[in-house]
Amino acid sequence: MDISLWKQRIAERQATIGVVGMGYVGLPLLLEFCRKGFKGLGFDILPERCRQLKDGRSYIAHIPDASIRSQVEAGRLDATSDFARVAEADALLICVPTPLTRHREPDLSFIVKTAESIAPHLKTGCLVVLESTTYPGTTAEDLVPILERHGRKVGKDLFVAFSPEREDPGREGHSAPVIPKVVGADDPVSREMAECLYSQVVVKVVPVQGTRTAEAVKLTENIFRSVNIALVNELKVIFTQMGVDVWEVIEAAKTKPFGFMPFYPGPGLGGHCIPIDPFYLTWKAREYDCNTKFIELAGEINSSMPRYVIERLTRALNDRGKPLRGSRILILGMAYKSDVDDDRESPSYQLFELLLAGGAQVAYYDPYIPVIKPSRQHAKLAGRKSIEWAPDLLESFDAALIATAHSQVDYAAVVRHSKLVVDSRNATRNVVEGREKIVMA
Repeated sequence: MDISLWKQRIAERQATIGVVGMGYVGLPLLLEFCRKGFKGLGFDILPERCRQLKDGRSYIAHIPDASIRSQVEAGRLDATSDFARVAEADALLICVPTPLTRHREPDLSFIVKTAESIAPHLKTGCLVVLESTTYPGTTAEDLVPILERHGRKVGKDLFVAFSPEREDPGREGHSAPVIPKVVGADDPVSREMAECLYSQVVVKVVPVQGTRTAEAVKLTENIFRSVNIALVNELKVIFTQMGVDVWEVIEAAKTKPFGFMPFYPGPGLGGHCIPIDPFYLTWKAREYDCNTKFIELAGEINSSMPRYVIERLTRALNDRGKPLRGSRILILGMAYKSDVDDDRESPSYQLFELLLAGGAQVAYYDPYIPVIKPSRQHAKLAGRKSIEWAPDLLESFDAALIATAHSQVDYAAVVRHSKLVVDSRNATRNVVEGREKIVMA
C-alpha cells in the first residue's frame, strides 16, 4: 500500500485520531492530539464518561475542565460509546486496562473485547496501535489474529504497532509531549506510519525492531522500579531495627553524582503498573521454561509492606497501653500516590482491611477520594466516605496513619493534634514539634 496519502493527511492535520479508553492514559493522549490540531475521537464503554467529555467536563483531578472544554468548543474533540464510529479513524490507539486475575495471571479481556469491537469497522489503511502494558507477544499473537478475522491482512490492508504508554498521572514536567515514545512494529510500513504519527505530538520517537521488543521495554521499565523499591523497603526494615533512618540514608546517598539512583520505601506498591506488570513477565516466562526469581522476590517484599506497617502501628499502640482492637485509627490518604485521585491498586485498601481484621475502628481522609468506589478486590469498603478535614478532630483518634503524602495536608497540625502518628511516607520530615509522637513505618 502507498502510505504517502495517509502521511500527507497526518502532516496536514486532516486525519482523525481515535483513542479507545478514556482513562488516565487515553484521555491525556487524546487531548494532546487535539491540541496539535487533529480531530480526536474518544471511545469508552462508559456512556457517562463520554457525556462528560462532550460537555467539556473532566473526571480526572489533574486534568482541568478548561483543557477539555477548549478542544470541544474548537470542534476537535468528540467522545462516544458507539464503536461503529471507528470507521472515521485514520489511526486508532488502544489504551485499555490490563489487570491481573484473582490468580495473579494476565487478564487480556479488555484488549480482546476492544479488538473484537473495532475489527468490523476499521477502514482500509487504518493504523492500530496498542498502548496497554502487556507481555511480549500480545500484539502479534492476540491482537492481530482478531483484526484479521474479517479478511484483511495486517501489513497490507491494516497496519499495527505497539507503543507503550509512559504516563505518570499528576507528575508535573512529565506530560506526554516531553516523554520519548517507543514504537515497535512487525512490518516496515506499520513502523513508518507509527513513527510518523507520534512524531507529530512527542519530543522524540524511539523505534525498535518489533512489537515484542516494544512490549518488553515497558515491562523492563516497571520491573526496574519494582525491584529497586523492594530493595529500599527491605533496607527500611533492616535499618529500622538498627535505629537508622532509611530516608536520611537515601537523601545522603543520592548526593553521589554517579552509581546511585534514589528510590523510596512506602506502605506497599500502588498504581496500575508497578504492582501488576512484573507478573505479566513471570507468567509469560513459564512458557519458555524460565524462572523469574529476582522479580518474584521483589513482589514478595513489596507485598509484605502493608503488614509491616500495621505491625509497626500495633507495636506503637501497645507501647502506649492501647491494643489495636477497639482503637480508632484514621488513615490519611487512599490514593496510591500524592496529589492524584488515582486509587488503583492502592496499598491503603490493604491497610484499611488489615486494621478492620484486627478489630480497629477505621476512618479515612483523602481530599481526592471523597467516596470509595466499588471494586472486586475491596468490595466491603465501597461507599465509605472521607471525613471532613478538621485538625482538632484528630484528637478523637488513637492514631493517624499516613499512607499517602498529599501536599495540601498540614502535617505539623496532624502531629500537634494527634496522640500518635505512624508515618509510612516520611511526610512529617519537616515537623519539629511533637516528634515523640511520630513512629516511622
